[in-house]
Amino acid sequence: MANTYTQIHIQAVFAVQNRTCVISKKWEDELYKYITGIIQKNNHKLLAINGMPDHVHVFFGFRPTQSLSDLMQDIKGDSSKWINKKGFLRSRFSWQEGYGAFSYSKSHVQNVIRYINNQKEHHRKKTFTEEYLDMLRKFEVDFNEAFIFKPVEYDVM
Repeated sequence: MANTYTQIHIQAVFAVQNRTCVISKKWEDELYKYITGIIQKNNHKLLAINGMPDHVHVFFGFRPTQSLSDLMQDIKGDSSKWINKKGFLRSRFSWQEGYGAFSYSKSHVQNVIRYINNQKEHHRKKTFTEEYLDMLRKFEVDFNEAFIFKPVEYDVM
């Protein structure tokens, strides 16, 4: 759209179905590159991507030419199909329904990038459930406890 100027920074967080720890170090970089491609194909700008065996964080400059829900459907749907086609797992892969999405001002961009890039270190001190609840509370998002991810333990080494 002509004469449309925006500065929208979104961090999206989404988890593997049933919070299973199946994203392997062997192929997580390929997954992150694939998700990066989806974001770029939709004309958004990836700023950071990282995660753990059971969840992923993506941080991107968002263009208002697409709804956030459509972008997340593309990311999760296309990456699920890709993982299954690649045969990384013996069972069928899928992402858990839903996601968290949080907006940030330009002054917070570098801190969010650092935070996402240091996920593995961060999760030595805080579980994903604690992290996710903290984000929901910090951003004053109403949520239903029944739909919060159940805790799992994973080896971050």
